Amino acid sequence: MLESPMASPISPSVLQRSPNPNLTTLLVLAAFTAIAVPVAAAQDRIPTPKEALGFNIGDDYHLATYTQLVDYWNDLAAASPRMVLEQIGNTAEGRPQLMAIITSPENHQNLARYKEIAARLAHAEGLSETEARALAAEGKAVIWIDGGLHATEVLGAHQLMEWVYQMVSRSDDETLRFLNDVILLAVHANPDGMELVSNWYMRESNPLERSTSGIPRLYQKYVGHDNNRDFFLASQPETENMNRIMFREWFPQIVYNHHQTGPAGTVMFAPPFRDPFNYNLDPLVPLGIEMVGAAMHSRFVAEGKGGTTMRSGASYSTWWNGGLRTITYFHNMIGLLTETKGNPTPIEIEFIPDRQLPRSDLPLPIEPQTWHFRQSIDYSITANRAVMDYASRYRETLLYRIYLMGRNSIERGSQDHWTIHPQLIDAVKLAAASAQPSGDSEQQSRRRSRGTDPRYFDQVLRDPALRDARGYILPADQPDFPTATTFINALIKNGITVHRATRNFDVAGKRYAEGSYVVQSAQAFRAHVLDMFEPQDHPNDFAYPGGPPIPPYDNAGWTLALQMGVEFDRIIDGFDGPFEAIEGFAAPSGGAVARGNGAAGFLLSHQVNDGFVATNRLMAAGENIYWLTEPLVENGQTYPAGTIYIDSRSSTNNTLQRLASELGLSFDGVRSAPHGEALEMRPVRVGLWDRYGGSMSSGWARWLLEQYEFPFDVVYPPALDSGNLADNYDVLIFVNGAIPSTGEDRNQFGRFRRQPDAATIPAEYRERLGSVTAENTLPMLKQFLEDGGSMVTIGSSTNMAYHLGLPVEDYLLNDEGRRLAREDYYMPGSLHRISIDNTQPVAYGLADQIIVHFNNSPVFELAPDADSKGVRRVGWFDSDRPLVSGWAWGQKYLEGGTTLAQADVGKGKLYLFGPEIIRRGQPHGSFKLLFNAIYLAGATKVQLQETSGGSN
Repeated sequence: MLESPMASPISPSVLQRSPNPNLTTLLVLAAFTAIAVPVAAAQDRIPTPKEALGFNIGDDYHLATYTQLVDYWNDLAAASPRMVLEQIGNTAEGRPQLMAIITSPENHQNLARYKEIAARLAHAEGLSETEARALAAEGKAVIWIDGGLHATEVLGAHQLMEWVYQMVSRSDDETLRFLNDVILLAVHANPDGMELVSNWYMRESNPLERSTSGIPRLYQKYVGHDNNRDFFLASQPETENMNRIMFREWFPQIVYNHHQTGPAGTVMFAPPFRDPFNYNLDPLVPLGIEMVGAAMHSRFVAEGKGGTTMRSGASYSTWWNGGLRTITYFHNMIGLLTETKGNPTPIEIEFIPDRQLPRSDLPLPIEPQTWHFRQSIDYSITANRAVMDYASRYRETLLYRIYLMGRNSIERGSQDHWTIHPQLIDAVKLAAASAQPSGDSEQQSRRRSRGTDPRYFDQVLRDPALRDARGYILPADQPDFPTATTFINALIKNGITVHRATRNFDVAGKRYAEGSYVVQSAQAFRAHVLDMFEPQDHPNDFAYPGGPPIPPYDNAGWTLALQMGVEFDRIIDGFDGPFEAIEGFAAPSGGAVARGNGAAGFLLSHQVNDGFVATNRLMAAGENIYWLTEPLVENGQTYPAGTIYIDSRSSTNNTLQRLASELGLSFDGVRSAPHGEALEMRPVRVGLWDRYGGSMSSGWARWLLEQYEFPFDVVYPPALDSGNLADNYDVLIFVNGAIPSTGEDRNQFGRFRRQPDAATIPAEYRERLGSVTAENTLPMLKQFLEDGGSMVTIGSSTNMAYHLGLPVEDYLLNDEGRRLAREDYYMPGSLHRISIDNTQPVAYGLADQIIVHFNNSPVFELAPDADSKGVRRVGWFDSDRPLVSGWAWGQKYLEGGTTLAQADVGKGKLYLFGPEIIRRGQPHGSFKLLFNAIYLAGATKVQLQETSGGSN
């Protein structure tokens, strides 16, 4: 068995739940007894890890499961008045996600007060300087330390177990000082993953055969490693749980996120980080990281623990939002990440000659040697203690400065303010250079040494039109208001205050409807507000002038409002109105069924993403659904091609009323059925590719299909190779990474190429082994298309076009027919604007232009005879500057290239979607491409007057 039974992972006889389902406090019954008596009473004898587990944490060849962690933490909480357990929510697989709150017994008596102080200081609203300093003097530093987020990085969860044990058992002066000054939140970040990976490792009876590699599926149900890429969307339950604790309840001043593994030739990477840092951040954030990082490295050196590196020692920066430690920066918190070597199976510290020479980023090198798991545990504990020591010594400073940053954010959002970013600096330089008289190079050098004419500061950097927004208004009458509501709830999950208009109002000469959303920037977490609405402007970052670009740590641009296709107005002058703060989450509103009595049928906009949820529910209920292929003039308005028509039956009106209420959708009744050609929809048999070990892209697709209620099967290579695919599926979906490039007989991602021997894994997973190959799989896929099936390919899986010999070529080639050099063209994950042919059914519901996530994605050149051969472009670059948010070097090469296309292959249809249209569940603005392609696989052309009339 891979997993221990988890039907009742925490015994009801041990734990009780509070009435609040969003935050169930788990109190051990023994802890109730301890709390009922004076809290200063001596704690019971604390059980050691070996007594609980049968081995010491850090013993070679041993890992604990999450089930064992739960049992052990219950025992510790029962024995120690220093510790209380909270269940902060459930995981994707239904396990309880636990947080241990550890502080002195005296502090536990006043925990609610310290929590209130942390919240008031973090929000910074209505506090004078004197009040803030008094609260900082009274409060306790709140420090978050987690583990286990990336479950195959097993060190994180195990150091957390050891750390909690030491904090409740040690009584040395330093530990007691920590407990007095600090409230520790010890959070397990991925319970499901720990259970899976630890059971996988320990399944081998021979310790020498144990390995964490080769696990059969993702270690988070849907997104695997991308569980650390979800924090500004907060789509997964674990992410939402942790965001609630960080940004809505406890507001820790320091968040420490443990990872594995350290850079070659070292043991650990620890902060500070390399440039660039995000210009939206309060400057006290990177400086705070520097200070805590210095404390960590100093303690390592003092303890003789060599091999810790920083800054240039690894690629980590503070530019990106969205990870557990990085999102904290946008909330005025000090976010820490360490990457530490460590594995229960002993490993080697590599001999890297250049890392034997001390330097500022590697002050104490370490000799190459065999390395044991316990050594990594000890390094992690040293790092934890360094953070706690800093928090203890600078308790008041931490509390006051989170207030100060929040106050600064409110002030910036309450007055004219300008955010300086790279394009503005480039504009200054260009303006100054254009105005300089010609002269010899020596004269120009002297001018540069005196600085730039200060008039350009006012003309460019203080241009009134370029002021930061005072706030953002999301009109209630925008085409897809339910998706705007989803965006608003992502903000709320991140602690952002959002208001709703209680009646119509006017701002900047524009009328807004009741129910519109308002996000003011004058709030403590202003940096996050700006980061979700404003484009990112990543600096040009090169190893040297003319050299290759330095890849960003993750995406270079991600503006969530733009990805989601949300319509908003950016207001640069102060404004007010009839606004009320949203309590809890925003609910869909404005849905209605108009003219329902006696209607022959109902019309639904194709522009609303949640219309696909409605369609799936209606088809499941047996309703007749059509897409109009021509505009319809009805009810005094024109409905565009693609509008959804629902034939009326006796039950339809009531069903639509429920959908309008639940989803915020609007249905318009019509007195008679439309005439003319339409596409009749029917349920579609969907197959989604995946592989052994799990593809994150496929996992995100699985999550997305479930959210929009599409039935589907997951299909692995052996099933694809077996053929006769049209007997079982109407459409097959191949996400990024599924289809190999031409001439390549394996998956392009090297770390997934190695698969275990079938004899070494449980029988239930053997049918997942294998890869899509040119020899065995592609002929079956070609036959599937020729038999009438549809195939959706995304990202690199558009390689299918080349395998089929379609009249398309790579657009990004130089004059010699070779791929453009990286020095000339580099497009890390960013947002680009493309044009759309929305007269084609696959693009119904889209505007003439949309924003897509583009990550060095495929771009095609269609041959002159492509159209006659059934290949048509759907989306293309019509500008030499399509970048909207992020970084694009050489974007001029994109102009004219096709990035979305469809092709007739036999009786079937192949869709080529170069951009990652569902990337990490974020780009709601391009979801329709996938959903439309799915429905079209089952669509049939009909004449409505012959098939409908409301008589059923």
